Amino acid sequence: MGASTKVALVTGAAQGIGAAVARALSRDAMIVALDTKAEGLSALVTELRERGARAEALVADVSDSAAVEAAVERIERDLGPISVLVNVAGVLRVGPVVSFSDEDWAATFAVNTHGVFHVSRAVARRMVPRQEGVIVTVGSNAAGMPRMKMAAYAASKAASTLFTKCLGLELAQHGIRCNVVSPGSTDTDMQRSLWTDENGASAVIAGAPEAFRVGIPLRRIATPDDIAEAVSFLVSDRARHITLHDLCVDGGATLGV
Repeated sequence: MGASTKVALVTGAAQGIGAAVARALSRDAMIVALDTKAEGLSALVTELRERGARAEALVADVSDSAAVEAAVERIERDLGPISVLVNVAGVLRVGPVVSFSDEDWAATFAVNTHGVFHVSRAVARRMVPRQEGVIVTVGSNAAGMPRMKMAAYAASKAASTLFTKCLGLELAQHGIRCNVVSPGSTDTDMQRSLWTDENGASAVIAGAPEAFRVGIPLRRIATPDDIAEAVSFLVSDRARHITLHDLCVDGGATLGV
């Protein structure tokens, strides 16, 4: 990719994995960082510009279809054609299914599944006439592995994972590649919200037999940069013959299933 011609749209870019992806892709592309968190976006864009990268912030909610369409139209009109889309925006609401609220269920799917659809559709519509582009969705290893108290999150990620593969099948004839990166436990604010004390990372690495959860064979928790580098590979020409693929980056936590 060349910074003068490529525009990369990264959703959920205000923090965590999204911010790490924006930093990684800024080496070769202009970054459009999209999120609902204006303060985090501003800090990220300032950081990237200080490094000499080209970056713009765009506040929008991926669960709002009209807002997404307007945002993508603005990017294409004012900044240039989107060559790379990385869907990172996501939310986590946990709890047993029997007491899980309608609101929590709907809110989870609104971002994790509907948001991926809204942004991918808007960008793909514009990629098709150009006959090129790359889309990566950041999913989760929970999409293929049952997790206690995480039914909504796991189901929403499973849906967005299969959606991205179906999209990739439809778009392959246009030279557009669509892949998924599925992180395991990663040191982000979302992950830390699940920890009960300062030993949270150690507990994740060790696993929890009572929750039927395997630990992490590599004996370390991922960093956002670990995930970002996987995304960076998949959007690059080094992966030009890879599509419909789900790259699991979890230190072996799902035992390769």
